[in-house]
Amino acid sequence: MSDAVRCMWMRGGTSKGGYFLKEDLPADTAARDAFLLGVMGSPDPRQIDGMGGADPLTSKVAVVQRSARAGIDVDYLFLQVFVDQAIVSDAQNCGNILAGIGPFAIERGLVAATGDETRVSIYMENTGQVAVATVQTPGGVPTYAGEAAIDGVPGTHAPVPLEFRDTAGSSCGALLPSGNVVDVINGVAVTLIDNGMPCVVMKAADLGITGYEDREWLDAATELKARIEAIRLIVGPMMNLGDVAEKSVPKMMLVAPPRAGGAICVRSFIPHRAHATIGVLGAVSVATACLLPGSPAAALAQIPEGARKTLSVEHPTGEMSCVLETDDTGAVISAALLRTARKLMDGVVFA
Repeated sequence: MSDAVRCMWMRGGTSKGGYFLKEDLPADTAARDAFLLGVMGSPDPRQIDGMGGADPLTSKVAVVQRSARAGIDVDYLFLQVFVDQAIVSDAQNCGNILAGIGPFAIERGLVAATGDETRVSIYMENTGQVAVATVQTPGGVPTYAGEAAIDGVPGTHAPVPLEFRDTAGSSCGALLPSGNVVDVINGVAVTLIDNGMPCVVMKAADLGITGYEDREWLDAATELKARIEAIRLIVGPMMNLGDVAEKSVPKMMLVAPPRAGGAICVRSFIPHRAHATIGVLGAVSVATACLLPGSPAAALAQIPEGARKTLSVEHPTGEMSCVLETDDTGAVISAALLRTARKLMDGVVFA
């Protein structure tokens, strides 16, 4: 295999990383992971010898191929390349990087544009779930210019609505893998939930903080982070995730009452660093937790009426709105979010 591999660098939502066709990467998993570590410059806190941006949010990879599944356009494998460890993990989805999959698939000729808008059905290999992205394709080509704005990204871009269904238990086997709405771990009431992203949801106040702290403060709070990690290590097996010491899931969500007109306020750890915003599927899981009577999130949340609810999840740099549809029992049956994406570079990359 050549040292130069075709790659498109894209921003998807509030993340960015390398988008590859599966056929362009080594078929052997170990060789592929070694190559991607070299591309990103890991392990190194600065990732100075690679393309990574010294942050988990900018050290991500999408691997895409045309799908052989009925009704599905492309298969998408998400890989989290750790910054300061020689680890490449496929233990989770990434809904932000997902926002770039539709445009990338059209750019690479895997999907033909169908008019001014093109719907791309995407099988998420990490969890076996399906999402549908709607891509703006005026003139038959993807456009990244538009009037849609999302918090955490400057300016406006073309909208990329994402629709999710059947995400409950995608990684853990059940929406509530422990079977309980509330578990008490090290004296802290938590909800162990997976509606697209395994999350541990707890009140920020129960950990001695307000839940409105900024990312820098949270990243410097070593005692708080040690307490959160102790909880995470205990709940890993309870969530059917096994030993999570070297895994990027579950995500740790500290919630507080909303203070900007939203439904809930959250500070997210991913899992060892504070998130500048919140992940797409993490937001879906937190919003779902808000609808569970008796949960820590429900005790703080402001929930709108109706079977179709828009829940604004406030985070350090703004908010993310989740549109949740519920059935007659109140269970969430679908979720949709608005994201944007932008092509940054198309060429070859070296390990």
